[in-house]
Amino acid sequence: MFHKRDRNDVRLIRHARVRKKISGTPDMPRLCVFRSNQFIYAQVIDDTQGATLAQASSMEPSLKDELSGKKKVEQSKLVGRLVAQRAMDKGISSVVFDRGGYVYAGRVASLAEGAREAGLKF
Repeated sequence: MFHKRDRNDVRLIRHARVRKKISGTPDMPRLCVFRSNQFIYAQVIDDTQGATLAQASSMEPSLKDELSGKKKVEQSKLVGRLVAQRAMDKGISSVVFDRGGYVYAGRVASLAEGAREAGLKF
């Protein structure tokens, strides 16, 4: 009997396939995106140490006033700018983008665009 996989299982398989090829180093850490129905999260990760170097999300109290009344795509752009700014403060100027198995469109593309506008190179 055939059982259809749910969308998140398929996304996790796709993410694992991409992660075989992409890895964050101290020179070029990985900018990882996670997208839930309501929020979006971004982390800059050094995989050799297993450490998160910078992070931002749309749940942060510091962004609450800016995000109120905006659409999720616009919120993602602000989160991208914030994570890029925090990474730049720590001396990170270039990263490898890990879309987390999501399609590069909508909120994921908006986050990447916001990070690029803030000066992050990938």
